Amino acid sequence: MTISENSAYHIISEGRNSRWLVTVDHATNRVPDWVSGGDLGVAPADMARHIAYDVGALGVGVALAGRLNAPLIHSDFSRLVIDPNRGEDDPTLVMQIYDGTVIPANRAISATGVETRLTHLHRPYHAALAAQAARRPDTVICAVHSFTPRLRGLPPRPWEVGILSSPKDRRLAEPLIAALAAEGLNVGDNEPYAGHLDGDSIDRHALAPRRPNVLIEIRNDLIRDPAGQAEWGERLAPVLEMVLADSGL
Repeated sequence: MTISENSAYHIISEGRNSRWLVTVDHATNRVPDWVSGGDLGVAPADMARHIAYDVGALGVGVALAGRLNAPLIHSDFSRLVIDPNRGEDDPTLVMQIYDGTVIPANRAISATGVETRLTHLHRPYHAALAAQAARRPDTVICAVHSFTPRLRGLPPRPWEVGILSSPKDRRLAEPLIAALAAEGLNVGDNEPYAGHLDGDSIDRHALAPRRPNVLIEIRNDLIRDPAGQAEWGERLAPVLEMVLADSGL
């Protein structure tokens, strides 16, 4: 494992030679000590929820990368500190309230405070991701995320897995949706939310350089424990390999 000096990100099994690059943008709920003393003022129960990180996504990513013989890169800071899956000019880059929870340390953050988080966390992560994606000319990016079964005050989300994509590139998304549905899964096509934001990770590292890509969202009650995470890694890997091979990309 290679760890950046400021722990903005980790790279696992950097020497693996697969075309695939697995990414986990919202891997941990860590708050660096230099950010409000390591405490955003959010209760521990809320820091353990989806608002702080993608529950179970890192475990799935590790299992999946192992099956694909692929390197994996993941951030190592909470999305509540600064969201690595947002462009620098996105108004939700530093959230002040999320799914009913106020983020006290972010309520009065200054432009300087945002710039410090960009400099020490967001930008190093994206620089490292760009370097990993450029390690070979035919890289295919697989982004792993998870979603909560239900947002507060809203109906339950029935999908077991969602495949998010931009209309700019659905070359792998469409056959992947069909393949997972054929296995009997309840698959969302750009559910539970739309799959593209200008400046997000896929936009920067896949769409702009025209790399094939998929973004997989798994409902987090299915991957809360290591067994579920390993199961989903094993389930997804052969389907991804099949879809990529059949695509001719």
